[in-house]
This record gives sequence, C-alpha cells and structure tokens, in this order.
Amino acid sequence: MNKNTGCPTPEEAGIPTMSLADYGERRWPAAMHGLEELTMSPYRAGWRLRVVPSIGHVRVRDVTRRVVNRALHCWIADECGLSTVKNSLAVLVRVLEQAVRDGVLDANPARVAGWQQEYQRAQSERATPRTLALPDEQALERLATTLVQRSSDGYEGWGDIVRFAAWTGTRFSEVSALQAQDIDISTWTWQVQRLTVSGPGGLDDRACRGRHHRVVPLRPAARELAAARLEAARHTPVARLFTGPHRRRFTAAVLRDTTRWDDVVAELGHEHLRRQDLRHTGLTWMADAGLPLPLLCGAAGRPPQEARGYLPPDRPVRPAERPGEPPVSSAPARTTGGGRTAFRRPPAG
Repeated sequence: MNKNTGCPTPEEAGIPTMSLADYGERRWPAAMHGLEELTMSPYRAGWRLRVVPSIGHVRVRDVTRRVVNRALHCWIADECGLSTVKNSLAVLVRVLEQAVRDGVLDANPARVAGWQQEYQRAQSERATPRTLALPDEQALERLATTLVQRSSDGYEGWGDIVRFAAWTGTRFSEVSALQAQDIDISTWTWQVQRLTVSGPGGLDDRACRGRHHRVVPLRPAARELAAARLEAARHTPVARLFTGPHRRRFTAAVLRDTTRWDDVVAELGHEHLRRQDLRHTGLTWMADAGLPLPLLCGAAGRPPQEARGYLPPDRPVRPAERPGEPPVSSAPARTTGGGRTAFRRPPAG
C-alpha cells in the first residue's frame, strides 16, 4: 500500500503485468483527466482503432521507444491521415504519462520527435509507388530469409508470410486473417474480407471495411505458397493458411517486432520499408505482369488515377483504361454451396 496516497502500489494492483489495452481501460479516467469532450472524441477513436490494434497486446511495462516507433510506422504504412496519427500518438502519450505517474515506467517512451518528417517522407514516396517495390524476386527471397534468421524465435513461417504478402500486395494483418474459404481455386482469387487486430482480450479478427474489402488475384508464386495449405485445410474452410508460432494469429506490429524488421530492411538497403509495407511490391509486380487496370484497381482498393502509378512507364493506356471511365469491379458474384463460399464471375456483356 502506498503510504502517501493510501492506494495499492502498481505491483499490488497487478498493473506491471497488464497489457497496454487493459491498463488503458483501467486508468483511462485518470489519464484523460482535464480534457474537454471535443478532444476526447478523436482520442477515443485513436486509442480504439489504432493504439489498441497495434500494440495493445504489449505489457505496459514493456512498451519502449522501439515499440512506439513500430506502431507509428504501421499507422503511416496504413496511410492514416496526419491528424489521425497525431491524435493516436497524443492519446498514447497521455496513457503512458499516467504509467509514469503510477511508477510503472521511468520515462514516457511515446514522447518521440521527428515522426512528422517520417510522415511527410512517406507521403512523398507514395507519389511514385513503383519506387517503393522490391526490385526483383531475389531481393524478396533475401529479405524473407534474413527476417527469419534475425527473428527472436527463428520461425520459418515468417518468411512465407512475407513472401505471400509481397506477391499479393496485401497487409500482414490481412494474411493473418486469411482462411481457406476465402480463396477460390477455380479463379485463384482471394476475397480479402478481414484482418487481425489486437484488442483488450488479445488478438482477434475484424471485418474489412470500404476499399480494404477487395478481391486479389493470386499469381503462380502465391498459389504455390497457398496450395499445400489449402489441401491440408480442405475439410476445414475456416482454417488459417498462415499463422505465427504455435499456430496463433499475428499482426504487422508483432511480425515487425519479432523479426527486427526496421533493422533488417535498413541493412538490406530498403530504408523506405520502415515507413511502408510490401503492398507496393505486389501491386507493381502485378502491373508489370500485365494485370488490366480495372483488376489492378480492385486488388489495390484504389481509384484508377492512383492505381495508374503502378503501371510501367511504357505501358500504353488501353481503351477501357482511359481517364474518366469507371473501373470494372474485380469482385466476383458470390454464391454458396457445399458448406463453403464459392465464387463465380458475372457473364460478360
């Protein structure tokens, strides 16, 4: 018992062993004391939609500057707006400041400098998305292999997750939530409809919304990675195809932290991957392989004017790809049968 306040010490209250999500929920009133309701609204959203899904699973006493930077990089890679990142970081600062007052942390690791320059640099990079792609398959293989070697657990699955994310142009959290029933092997397409996030109760899956719900074509390398897993899961439609160690879910933050992502990409000469992810690699390679712009728009979840940035400079614009024409949706019509979702494309014309 704290003699000065009459309150339980952090150790007595079990606070040091709490996850950040649980600690924030318990100490929210104290951490947010004095804030006006107008400020509270974006802070709540930042905490619920970004802080908790990114690093809510980390024990509060284990939150370091490195963990905070990892979360920032994930938010920037997810193309969150500047004010969104600012509010998310601000609410994290307040919660961790409370942890300092509670004696759980010696200093506030969320008081970081220079993140706005990182944000602006990432914004500038996205103006030329092809420059953010890995140069070739050898570079991808070198990255995947090195990440496994540098990982804290030596888990080979991290390499396959990185390869699959690169070949499909998807987020790591989307790969984590991929189930066997999401892939239609008749067209080799993946209906991206959920992603893994962190919550107060641990990691869980959440439905994709808006442009994040899309259809991604699987190229031969991605099919090869998925085929054996699909065969093993043929009687279990909800089986996950890619998991972390012990067949558990994972998030981008978990993968980045476990594999020392920031250090590895910098050492391999891919500094931009500290602020970005492998979506640009997959979409650039799809464009280079000749994927029509309407399908590229569908895979990217972007309008034509943005998706054109992935096209090779010498690729002619086809009549169906001229500016001003709406893209054809890549989402196939859905039917059900045999206890699992099947997909069929609408008839031409």
